[in-house]
Amino acid sequence: MFAAVVPPPSAHADLESFVEARREVQSELRWTPPHLWHVTLAFMAEVPEHLVDATIEAIADVSGGRSPIPLQLHGAGVFPSPDQARVVWMDVLSGADEGLAELEALALGVRRAVGRVGASPAAGDYRPHLTLARSRRPFEATHWLRVMDAYAGPSWIADQVTVFVSHRGEGRGRPHYEPIAFR
Repeated sequence: MFAAVVPPPSAHADLESFVEARREVQSELRWTPPHLWHVTLAFMAEVPEHLVDATIEAIADVSGGRSPIPLQLHGAGVFPSPDQARVVWMDVLSGADEGLAELEALALGVRRAVGRVGASPAAGDYRPHLTLARSRRPFEATHWLRVMDAYAGPSWIADQVTVFVSHRGEGRGRPHYEPIAFR
């Protein structure tokens, strides 16, 4: 289960048109389908069935009443490093000075709230991003980063948090994300 903000269709379409030609150049990457694009706030690997409703409520309590956050997908990055890249992502910026701080505060609030109900969020520093692709083997991504860093998408407003459940793909299939709540 995870909580995320989802860019609107206009931002998806703009990024899709930019990424489309680049998919063929980097065919060894496993590209995330556009309908799965999101900016994760908190990831909970395993949430017991009896905690699902409480987890959704905790997320709603934190996200309800917050001001919309102006965001933009701009630039790119990789995890863990350019010389050993395994994940390619788009960076998230804000059109307002306080926008990223608000997004980070929302993510922290969601993580704390789900932790209090026992949903155990993943630990680590929060880096807002939208995952584009993954690689089975590390690769040198310096040139790739220069190309992807040229992207500057349209501004959009994050005014809703979506809670997803993740269903494992069969065999080597991709996971399937199902939205179960919007706040």
